[in-house]
Amino acid sequence: MFLDDRIVTLFKRNAHHTLTYWSVFFSFGLCIAFLGPTILDLQCQTNSTLSQITWVFFSQQFCLLIGSSVGGVFKRTLFTALSALFVSALVISVIFAIIPFCNNVLVLAIAMAVSGLAMGVIDTIANIQLVTIYQKDSAVFLQALHFFIGFGALVSPLIADPFLSEHGCGNHTGNATEIMHHFRNMLSNSPIAEHNITQSHLPHGAEEEESSVHYAFWIMALINLPVPLAVLFLMYREQLIPCCPSGTPRLLDKDELAMENQQGAEGTEVEQEAQEAGGHGDIFSCCQNDNLHGLPVSFFMIHILGGMVLFMTDGIVGAYAGFVYTYAVAPPMSLPHKTAGYLASIFWAAITAGRLLSIPLSYRFPVMRLLMFNLVGAIITVILLLIFYTSSTFLFVGTCLCGLFLSSIFPCMLAYTEDILDYQGCATSVLVTSAGMGEMVMQVLVGSIIQTEGSYSFLMCGVIIACLGLIVFIGLLFFHRMHRNYLTGTKKKSAMVEEETPQTNGSSKTETTDEMQES
Repeated sequence: MFLDDRIVTLFKRNAHHTLTYWSVFFSFGLCIAFLGPTILDLQCQTNSTLSQITWVFFSQQFCLLIGSSVGGVFKRTLFTALSALFVSALVISVIFAIIPFCNNVLVLAIAMAVSGLAMGVIDTIANIQLVTIYQKDSAVFLQALHFFIGFGALVSPLIADPFLSEHGCGNHTGNATEIMHHFRNMLSNSPIAEHNITQSHLPHGAEEEESSVHYAFWIMALINLPVPLAVLFLMYREQLIPCCPSGTPRLLDKDELAMENQQGAEGTEVEQEAQEAGGHGDIFSCCQNDNLHGLPVSFFMIHILGGMVLFMTDGIVGAYAGFVYTYAVAPPMSLPHKTAGYLASIFWAAITAGRLLSIPLSYRFPVMRLLMFNLVGAIITVILLLIFYTSSTFLFVGTCLCGLFLSSIFPCMLAYTEDILDYQGCATSVLVTSAGMGEMVMQVLVGSIIQTEGSYSFLMCGVIIACLGLIVFIGLLFFHRMHRNYLTGTKKKSAMVEEETPQTNGSSKTETTDEMQES
């Protein structure tokens, strides 16, 4: 057994809520992955350039950031949290349905912005609710939660691939600079590159074929419809729908009520402490909390550095998923469009498998070790992709490895920072916001660099970003040790005060007894 009975019991007690939060992350995954393989078809549909269509990524990620930042507002009650999840999941289906009618890049960007808001709300609320339910046992359930992102992101490119046009609209990236040409020529002299240097090029001047990718969007809209229905059913079970009459509480509710009454004042004190420390609200309420004054520097640096790590790693995920297809169809790889369309599916399949594998691993191994292993593995993989840049076979292998290593960094970092801060900080809101910001910035940055410097710069950006992420993580480990020393010192001071208090009370009682005897 990978999981002990206590974890299984916790899951059974909260199974309906947990499964619903996992399902909304399937919607998140569907929406985050379809742009990558369909970007060239959408470019044809909107008659735009690659640099212009890149701003569609920006609009989605920017509004995802806004949704992540304000999403904590809706977690104040279960009704508001589930209502926000229901509306967000429904909005995603509607956006999928109307994308084929967006013939202007600005209209498409607005549609993606609305979907980004819905995704941001889903991201924050689902993470916060699971962390609130499972506390120190949340690592396993967060891994499963993010597995469903990978699952949805795997399904999305697979649905789109049969409907992708074969030739696109012509050139997709600008010419490489002289520096890039020089670097390519150096690598092309290696024996491995010479073995794979011959590539099949796409026919130029081919006739533009009529795209049928709109069918893929309508299929995804239908596949996503059961998700808002599942949220609505949970609201019905929890008797949160105003039109439904309230009946007797379910047996589970009675058991939970008895447990809460048994805990009594202790649970109230814990809730008050959590509220005083900032809780897991939206990021703005965290920043305005007056009780943050007097906390050590390590407390703030853990938030900042943890967010920076996810800024880098989630930025790589977004950029790789968004532009690996564009990279593959451009020289020197020049893969057929439908063959290149499988790269996004392989990437998200690897992320899905990695998150599934990380569920037992996060229970058996410390998350700090998993994080270090994944970061180093991602760096090595991207460097190998850079070296074997002409090998189409290794592109598929490297894409799989890259997805495996990047898969569990977000849930591991979330569980790691929350555990360091003893669930008293704002780590969930800060990390979710930072991850969304990283995807937004890196997609625009990498897309612009590919447009100006050539497709090969795609891998150069990956190496630089991954190395920066590892450096920041090493800094996080340093501040973790500093914060642990601070907490140890605080506990020792509290213990000393508790020891002095009984002695003071004992001496005062002795003096009172002596005075009574003298009188």
